[in-house]
Amino acid sequence: MTIENFAHGIRYYTIDMIMNIGFGHIGGALSVVDCLAVLYTPEEGLLKIDPKNPKWDERDYFVMSKGHAGPALYATLAFRGFFDTKLLHTLNQPGTTLPSHVDRLKTPGVDMTAGSLAQGFGAAIGIATGARLKNKNQKVYCIVGDGELNEGQCWEAIQVAAHQKLNNLIVFVDNNKKQLDGISADICESFDFVEKFNAFGWNTVRIDGHNQQQIREQILRAQKQSKPTAIVMDTIKGKGVEYLESIDDHHLRIDTDEKKEFLNIAKKYYAEKAGL
Repeated sequence: MTIENFAHGIRYYTIDMIMNIGFGHIGGALSVVDCLAVLYTPEEGLLKIDPKNPKWDERDYFVMSKGHAGPALYATLAFRGFFDTKLLHTLNQPGTTLPSHVDRLKTPGVDMTAGSLAQGFGAAIGIATGARLKNKNQKVYCIVGDGELNEGQCWEAIQVAAHQKLNNLIVFVDNNKKQLDGISADICESFDFVEKFNAFGWNTVRIDGHNQQQIREQILRAQKQSKPTAIVMDTIKGKGVEYLESIDDHHLRIDTDEKKEFLNIAKKYYAEKAGL
């Protein structure tokens, strides 16, 4: 399966599971799909993992620091074979193993619990430090949101990672330019993330976050660096569904007519191209 086809499958399952429950953080989930596909696609994916052994000691680690994008990660893990895709319809239901925000104690394949924004970033640095202390040849990948980077503790963590020269850490900034309360620049201007990360001593690059080839190329380059890398991905919140791309809502409740429309898009376009 190609990375493109795998991404189509992630989008299908993400839309399907959120439409099933009728609410969720669908925009922020869809904006990270292409990055997840580059990491997780069988054979072509760059993440060293074993779906049959999620706790494999030699695996690479992935941290979804923007934990509300959990549906995209759940879709990815299910599609990759970590658990049955039928479980996706239990999203955020009582007793589920797929809570609204990711939880490492509940879901096979989730390496770090997230929910309180910015804490996942620090945890990723801790995991990378631990791998180095154990002389493990492991990479740690982490996705953070642009709104999440309003948090001061992120920048404390960024400084520590640079000081420790954690070249086994690669962070993706999901720069979709929207957050809980609206347009990110209106809430708290971020200025230039590339300049900021560089000033803190990181290797940093800006790319089109929906260009899978660019994502892959920059990950491969980052793996050869002598310091941590930040890949600033310019993305579109709600990518793949025209209506969702045009609104600013962070958490969306979907009425019956919208459910039908979104499911129709998912089935006719994404499911077919993913071979589902």
